[in-house]
Amino acid sequence: MSVIKEDVLKALSKVKDPDLGKDLVTLNMIKDVEINDGEISFTVELTTPACPLKEKIRQDCEDAILEIDRKLNVNINITSSVTSFKTGAALLPNIKNIVAIASGKGGVGKSTVAANIAVSLASIGAKVGIIDADIFGPSMPTMFNCENERPEVKKVGEKNYIIPIEQYGVKLISIGFLTPPDQAIVWRGPMASSALRQFFTDAEWGELDYLLIDLPPGTSDIHLTLVQTVPVTGAVIVTTPQKVALADAMKGLAMFKQPQINVPVLGIVENMAYFTPEELPENKYYIFGEHGGKRLAEKSQVPFLGEVPIVQSIRESGDSGYPAVLKKDMVSEAFLGVSQKLAQQVAIRNASMEKTKVVEVKP
Repeated sequence: MSVIKEDVLKALSKVKDPDLGKDLVTLNMIKDVEINDGEISFTVELTTPACPLKEKIRQDCEDAILEIDRKLNVNINITSSVTSFKTGAALLPNIKNIVAIASGKGGVGKSTVAANIAVSLASIGAKVGIIDADIFGPSMPTMFNCENERPEVKKVGEKNYIIPIEQYGVKLISIGFLTPPDQAIVWRGPMASSALRQFFTDAEWGELDYLLIDLPPGTSDIHLTLVQTVPVTGAVIVTTPQKVALADAMKGLAMFKQPQINVPVLGIVENMAYFTPEELPENKYYIFGEHGGKRLAEKSQVPFLGEVPIVQSIRESGDSGYPAVLKKDMVSEAFLGVSQKLAQQVAIRNASMEKTKVVEVKP
């Protein structure tokens, strides 16, 4: 039978994006349809390179086309273009999504999670950057093995711009690059907030799909400066399973949900969820309690992004500056799963919620 482009689009209009709940044609995800002597070729443009359901989408598209004629040859190209719905784009117009990585208390592995999410997203094709916003306790230089690096400065007109350090495909800025590693940062809150603003206004980030902000623990001037300076796509809360950590995580989550701030919470990550000995990889010991982060997500009605175990290799990776996600093992799979779910939630948020605005918080 003779097949035309309209037949192809009609068939593909029955295929839905599992996350967004709309068909691929309506979402404008079908590109470059070509029909040539019994062969149908087209491109599916996903909303993120981290989509965990890309093979399902590919198969659904192929099945839909073969319903037209089982003899057709189907050639599907999968690409991605990360979505963004920012407003007030005069500042950082080339950064599609700004994601805050936060925790209620220190010691829950927030920076470890942020670093591995960044490297994971970069490894599958996303353009990623990190701002180390923990001004008084910067850890990204160590975690990325670039403690002795110093960023270059580029002059544009009368203004100097910091060029972020790049490591493992991720662009980085940290106060740790600008001060001696053994020197304490003894600043009042306004000075720390000013430094954070400069990381946005005085850095040449270029084009990014995701800019992750590794926030200090708790709720502070830095958090308010962030939401008052740039439109934040959403926040991720990192916690460990025990009660004391969950209580603080709840406070951090509540801060973002306050009406005057109103930053969407993209999900909760439960770090140190269980201990698994290297010699007994099938064993799980819930030394800090079981599924506390998951229950918090359910109670708060926010997505649960996944569990990360406590294993020796994660600590070793943080110390050596070679992120655990690069080792391609059980831990790597855990971080990849968290990263994919985060990318999903960013796409869902951009498709279903109001545009992000800079927060106006009255004193």
